[in-house]
Amino acid sequence: MKSERMEADEIKQAVKEKYGRAALRVAGGRCGCDPVSSNLYNAAETATLPEAAVLASLGCGNPTALAELHEGEVVLDLGSGGGIDVLLSAKRVGRTGKAYGLDMTDEMLGLARENQRKAGVTNVEFLKGEIERIPLPDGSVDVIISNCVINLSADKRQVLREAFRVLKPGGRFAVSDVVVRGEVPAAVRSSMELWVGCVAGALEEAEYQRLLAEAGFEEIGVEPTRLYEFAEGRIMGAFVRARKPLE
Repeated sequence: MKSERMEADEIKQAVKEKYGRAALRVAGGRCGCDPVSSNLYNAAETATLPEAAVLASLGCGNPTALAELHEGEVVLDLGSGGGIDVLLSAKRVGRTGKAYGLDMTDEMLGLARENQRKAGVTNVEFLKGEIERIPLPDGSVDVIISNCVINLSADKRQVLREAFRVLKPGGRFAVSDVVVRGEVPAAVRSSMELWVGCVAGALEEAEYQRLLAEAGFEEIGVEPTRLYEFAEGRIMGAFVRARKPLE
């Protein structure tokens, strides 16, 4: 029987391989997206972005629009991929703000940094690391965003604890993610292909809320943004929000 550590390592490697291949496809001029990640951004948002940033969009929502970012804020995108949400966030927070992108995949980091160069954006920094161990100090971020990435982690409890740690008091957790309502068959949960496809690892709605509360968050909410027909409405793209209490 496999240990939890072995299973977590297998999931992490599968995720790295999938998104590494997606980055290489984009670098070759092909779209890395799929039906889950289609039609998330309007033309006005993508007009000034490098084509590769748009082609590499693999999310399930548009957290930069829903997070209500403000001038001067520091934003962190967990699992930033090709950098589309980081670049959009950088525009929203302006020159007095900053947007960090965190990713564990070398190919995606290379693509994101090239997209940053092409866009001429200076208030952005892409970091290599894992979302379970965020390489930033305590209380250093105003807003955490993420786009269909937390569901890919084998240790979501640790991800949410780390998010809480790096947020400033009063800081906001504002992510798009895949969320489950009701039961998902065991065969789906055990499928590695479906895990890296953002389905098998998705949290049930109440469990997501419970883990956020356990990490210390308050003002927790889950708002459906799109229902997926292939899952008979049991799997949805959702905007998950919470706040770190003021000290």
